[in-house]
Amino acid sequence: MDEGLQSIGESANAFVNWAKSYLTFDNLFKVLGAFLIILLIFAIYKFIVRTVKKIPPEKLSVQRSAIILKLLQYVYYVLVAMFILSCFGIKLSAIWGAAGVAGVAVAFAAQTSVSNIISGIFIVAEKSLKIGDLITVGSETGIVDSIGLLSIRIHTLDNQLIRIPNSTIINSNMQNTSYYPKRRMTIGVSISYDTDMKFALDTLMKTPALCEHVLSDPAPAAWFDGFGDSGINLTLAVWFNSADFVTTKNEVYIGIKKVFDDAKIEIPYNKLDVNFVGSAFDKVNSGAKKITVKEKTSASSKTKTTNSKAKTK
Repeated sequence: MDEGLQSIGESANAFVNWAKSYLTFDNLFKVLGAFLIILLIFAIYKFIVRTVKKIPPEKLSVQRSAIILKLLQYVYYVLVAMFILSCFGIKLSAIWGAAGVAGVAVAFAAQTSVSNIISGIFIVAEKSLKIGDLITVGSETGIVDSIGLLSIRIHTLDNQLIRIPNSTIINSNMQNTSYYPKRRMTIGVSISYDTDMKFALDTLMKTPALCEHVLSDPAPAAWFDGFGDSGINLTLAVWFNSADFVTTKNEVYIGIKKVFDDAKIEIPYNKLDVNFVGSAFDKVNSGAKKITVKEKTSASSKTKTTNSKAKTK
């Protein structure tokens, strides 16, 4: 028991001596200096972040700002970690050497991620899309929710989340429906071959005036688009603001129907005429007639029999 207490006392004394060796004014000033430097790095980091956030969206888009802030955060963490390691006397040259070897291994293992990061930088740099745009990539169509270093996230028109890698966007054709503020819509319609073509074209051009959301600049246009199987094809093209797509489309369809109805212009449609031809159908009809005749004949014979009996009585 005494030996155990003695060993514990020796360990405690050794720890106290070790602590005293480090608790010197020199080390205290080093810790205070390290704390002040870390505080200074933090203040500079926060100042840069606030400065980036104050840049108006006209000069720095939201997605570019988000990526810059993320990069600043990574740089801040790396600088603080390197400084703390240097304070403990760890040689950074050895760490850089190990990091170089590890970096090569990681680069081979994460080629896809590196490709997505580089593609994300290109996407932000060329400003081909932004948050809130309606885009189509391959068979997927949706509204952009976020743009990251590895991928972008969109939600479809039926509110399904889709994640698209940045490399896919760079290596394929992307359609950005919302990139320009104005869009053009073309709607086809047919007229009967009996209709006066000039009159039909003039009538169709009355449609834009009935549509509130159709723009006058650029001006609407209409033209003939070929001779179809059941009528002459025309096309009406109108311009509108991208945000008014559904409303404008409904207005144009309603307007076309109205001007054509007012002008008594028929929109042709397919009609199906059914004719029964063949001996089988004729036999069925003739059988039906015979049955009718028989029924009539039977009824008249009954009447005659009744009358004859009445006379006999």
